[in-house]
Amino acid sequence: MKFSAARDVLLKPLQAVIGVVERRQTMPILSNVLLVVKGNELAVTATDLEVELVAQTEVNVEADGEITVSGRKLLDICRALPEGSELDVSLSGEKVSLRSGRSKFSLATLPAAEFPSVEDIKAGQTIRVDQDVLGRLIEKTHFSMAQQDVRYYLNGMLLETGGKHLRAVATDGHRLALCEADVGGSLDEQQVIVPRKGVLELQRLLGSDGSVDLELGPNHVRIQLQGIRFTSKLIDGRFPEYERVIPQDSSNELTADREALRGALQRTAILSNEKYRGIRLIIRDSGVVMQAHNPEQEEAEEELEVEYSGEDIEIGFNVNYLLDALGAVDGDEVKMSVLDGNSSCLIRQPGSDDSKFVVMPMRL
Repeated sequence: MKFSAARDVLLKPLQAVIGVVERRQTMPILSNVLLVVKGNELAVTATDLEVELVAQTEVNVEADGEITVSGRKLLDICRALPEGSELDVSLSGEKVSLRSGRSKFSLATLPAAEFPSVEDIKAGQTIRVDQDVLGRLIEKTHFSMAQQDVRYYLNGMLLETGGKHLRAVATDGHRLALCEADVGGSLDEQQVIVPRKGVLELQRLLGSDGSVDLELGPNHVRIQLQGIRFTSKLIDGRFPEYERVIPQDSSNELTADREALRGALQRTAILSNEKYRGIRLIIRDSGVVMQAHNPEQEEAEEELEVEYSGEDIEIGFNVNYLLDALGAVDGDEVKMSVLDGNSSCLIRQPGSDDSKFVVMPMRL
């Protein structure tokens, strides 16, 4: 194996895949990236056994070949070289040699044959979707995914297709976020759960221009975009019947300036309990009062004028969940609906139904 490339040409695929290279590995080879040189192309592959990323770029090839080397070390070397420098890479024995100007490096290797590959994706449906649309679905919902929950099916995001719509749903059991988009065509009805790591890695890769092919198979999801192929295993589990969680009764509705409400909540939250983050909302015709206190007997209170129709309600929430939902709502105004002081709150943009956020109440 022998090839040469400009520093920047090599840097791009390494930066694209490094997110799935684990720093501390039980399997040493998972700290490595697979380099495959063939024709005039270099393919760089990284995997953590759940997510696989393959990035391709054109290089000047003298001899085909394949090997694995430390992903972090190779990236750090490329980053440290001056801009515009050329890099010669060759395999000699069990070491990969890198030369650039007066700099010379020798990296340890592991055989390419030992590098794990994601089994071929079984055919499912393929959906053409704009990158910014898919990115928006993830952005509006990813914060509600669980982290290391024993209910493993919550540690990811549901992607659901049917009719003309692609929908993303995430919940950690305390809150729920839903966003859908019209992507045209006639889609099969399908539900897949993409693991948290895959969702966050995909969010990092997606741009704002152009479209991607989203392949939804029975065991994997795959996306092709700009010289990068993303593949993730799916979580094998049944996602909760989330529709039942979304409040339907909206007899008590509050409409507020989104930024004003957000600011008031952020200020009140300063003196909330650092562990439980509880905040009390007292909602009535004259407006909403936000109250927080902590074990040090410190207190905060904010009042805000809002439009409200309904009964007087006193209800507690985790303020972080409210702030996350408000941050995901588009527009200048936000609508909050709640049945009573023991019911979940539905948060959305007035006049828009493509995004919904549900926050469960908490006892204070």
